[in-house]
Amino acid sequence: MDEIGRKHVREELFKVIEYQMRKGRPKETKQTFDRLRAAGYSRKETMRLLACALLVELHEMVRDKRTYDEAIYVKKLMGLPKMPWSDEPEDCT
Repeated sequence: MDEIGRKHVREELFKVIEYQMRKGRPKETKQTFDRLRAAGYSRKETMRLLACALLVELHEMVRDKRTYDEAIYVKKLMGLPKMPWSDEPEDCT
């Protein structure tokens, strides 16, 4: 995917995250946002980390041919800033 495509995907993921925080569903999205900000991550870094968790959940849904599972997604959120595939924070968006 080229940079324009990545930017578009990132913007759409950010919209979903903002919606989740505004609606409080799941509540762990806002809790994780607040936790990462309190830990010193910038807003941009925090949003990218949250987007990584969402993107991994979406990828796994397609790969495994399953529906959204809030418990699995929340587990990804609670594990941030560690990525599911690594011991270090990474930029996946």
